Amino acid sequence: MTAPTFEPLDVDDQPDSQCQLVSYSRPCPGLSVSGFLKHAQGVERFYWECQHDHLALAAFGVTAELTAWGEDRFQTIHKSTKQLFAGATIINHGNSGVGPRLFGGFSFTNDFVPDNTWSIYTPTYFVLPHYQITQFNGETWLTINATLQRDENPDDALPQLREALDSRYNMLLRADLPNVPAHGKPVDVKYPMPYETWERIIIDATTRVKARELDKVVLSRVCELRFAERVNVNSALDYLSEKYADCYRFLFEPRPYHAFYGATPELLAKVDGHTVETMGLAGSIRRGANPQDDQNLADHLLHDPKERLEHALVVQAIREKLSHLTDDLTIPDAPQVYRLSNIQHLYTPIKGHLKHNDGILPIVEALHPTPALGGAPRDRAMDFIRQAEPVPRGWYAAPVGWIDSRLDGMFGVAIRSAVSEDRRVWLYAGAGIVGDSIPQKEWDETALKFKPMLNAHGIQEF
Repeated sequence: MTAPTFEPLDVDDQPDSQCQLVSYSRPCPGLSVSGFLKHAQGVERFYWECQHDHLALAAFGVTAELTAWGEDRFQTIHKSTKQLFAGATIINHGNSGVGPRLFGGFSFTNDFVPDNTWSIYTPTYFVLPHYQITQFNGETWLTINATLQRDENPDDALPQLREALDSRYNMLLRADLPNVPAHGKPVDVKYPMPYETWERIIIDATTRVKARELDKVVLSRVCELRFAERVNVNSALDYLSEKYADCYRFLFEPRPYHAFYGATPELLAKVDGHTVETMGLAGSIRRGANPQDDQNLADHLLHDPKERLEHALVVQAIREKLSHLTDDLTIPDAPQVYRLSNIQHLYTPIKGHLKHNDGILPIVEALHPTPALGGAPRDRAMDFIRQAEPVPRGWYAAPVGWIDSRLDGMFGVAIRSAVSEDRRVWLYAGAGIVGDSIPQKEWDETALKFKPMLNAHGIQEF
């Protein structure tokens, strides 16, 4: 079966595609998500996991691809997703946490044009995989997704799908787990932006903030790695799973050895029916050398006017964006400290009840980009980023995640991330700039934010 590209709907959200989706799931005790993902090396692969959600997903192969371009890309992909799942036959034995999921994401800006680094990534790109494993609430399930012609009877295809799924399950049970060698050190590490350029950009940004042209802008820089052999994405993911298990770990590899992956601490949005969850995450400081030092740094972060302002701008923007979409929104009065292995952030959890159950994509559209990765006011900050940053962001700092057949889903903000192509990797890191930002301190903060992905690629000192 070929992988069709589903076009957006034309009239009244009624499906006009000649294809229909059939999805069949069965329990698969004895399989692991990480092993499943490693067995899929060399084909299209997708992954999502965060331990505190008790959900892990991995998938490979392509049953359908959805893409969208331009200013209307969120609405376009929303219609395409509705069309894909409309009238689908989904057999999951009553387990609502199991079934077909789209994996994908968006570029940071609507006008993104794929370049050399991001050559295969359209501004909006989602894939429905052929095989998928789901670990949810202590159970593990295997899913197969396929498309049929509209005039075919899904019941006629189910025996073939069951046979294919059983065969895949038995093959995975018998297969030895692939060996994942440790990451070799890169042969070249480069930071294309010199400090002098960074300093000039930061001074320009702070001048505009003081002149009240901007409230805040987030600026990023890039690190390039080159290896003697193909980039070991499996090893990098294993490292992130060990050191950053509380982060949202993801992999989007729509073409073999062309991968976007990372471990982001920031949830953009999670929607389950009428419930929406998000967070304000802005303001950073390093971890301490010992518990007392760590607490002193956390206390400093909580009382630093610059960091509190940066954080408050993010929370206020989320409040404004969600207020008209919810009839109940819970936001704590003050932030708390969110600790990762190398950094501490100011963090405000946010939860609400949606007025309408339209799925995850309208929420993603409303929230992206938050001032945590773009700035405020949004349009002015985005214009400044376009003019100031010499390297296009691509999908960095943009929404990445998954969508289920109910149109619910979960998206993280793709920071602490890398994009790889064969033997090369590009890492991104950013910092929020307000009026009293100091170029050297912001340079040091981005260096700290490079650390997770540098370490994941075998660089322990930098």
